[in-house]
Amino acid sequence: MEYLSAKEVAEKWNISRRRVQVLCEEGRIPGAFKLSDVWVIPKDAEKPADRRKTKKKQIKREVDKLVSED
Repeated sequence: MEYLSAKEVAEKWNISRRRVQVLCEEGRIPGAFKLSDVWVIPKDAEKPADRRKTKKKQIKREVDKLVSED
C-alpha cells in the first residue's frame, strides 16, 4: 500500500496541513498512523465529511420542516 504525508494530503484535498493532522488525531482518516512524529496516510484515503457543514444542513432541514408544519 502506498502512503502520503499530511502535507501531501493537505495539498491533494485543498485544506491545511494542520487540519489533516487534526483529522488523523481524531481517528477520522482510516488507516492513518503516526510514524515517529509524522502522520502517514493511505494514498487512497477519502477526505472525511466536514461536520460543520453537515450540522448547518441538518438544522436548515429541521427549521424548514417546522415552518412547513405551521
